[in-house]
Amino acid sequence: MGDLIKGESGGLVGLFHGKGGEVAIPKPFERDIFLFDTHVAGTSHVEGILDLEPHLHDDDRLDFFREPDNPHDPKAIVIKNADGVKIGYVPERDNAIFARLMDAGKLIFGRITSKEIAGKWLKIKIKVMLKE
Repeated sequence: MGDLIKGESGGLVGLFHGKGGEVAIPKPFERDIFLFDTHVAGTSHVEGILDLEPHLHDDDRLDFFREPDNPHDPKAIVIKNADGVKIGYVPERDNAIFARLMDAGKLIFGRITSKEIAGKWLKIKIKVMLKE
């Protein structure tokens, strides 16, 4: 009750009231939660990946999309850059829990932590994040 104050008319003004009596509605609490370190799988199968490499930078956000009709893995999660270009997948060995979270409506995404070219393979390390 210590957060309640008396208004000019003698009534109580609640926590959501700002100066001048306007309603000040707090924004929902939102944060990004780190879940796991992994890499982007399948980059060697993405046409033009080496041309895309200069446009991928550390801390870039990567969007995840479920691909339950994937014939190789029903838990598949496609990874795309901010422009919607597919760069690969969450590795199959790592995707079971993330697929369940996404299927339950949670927003899972990635952030690039590093990248290196090894021959014709672009190795992209990422952090898997949960938007809460």
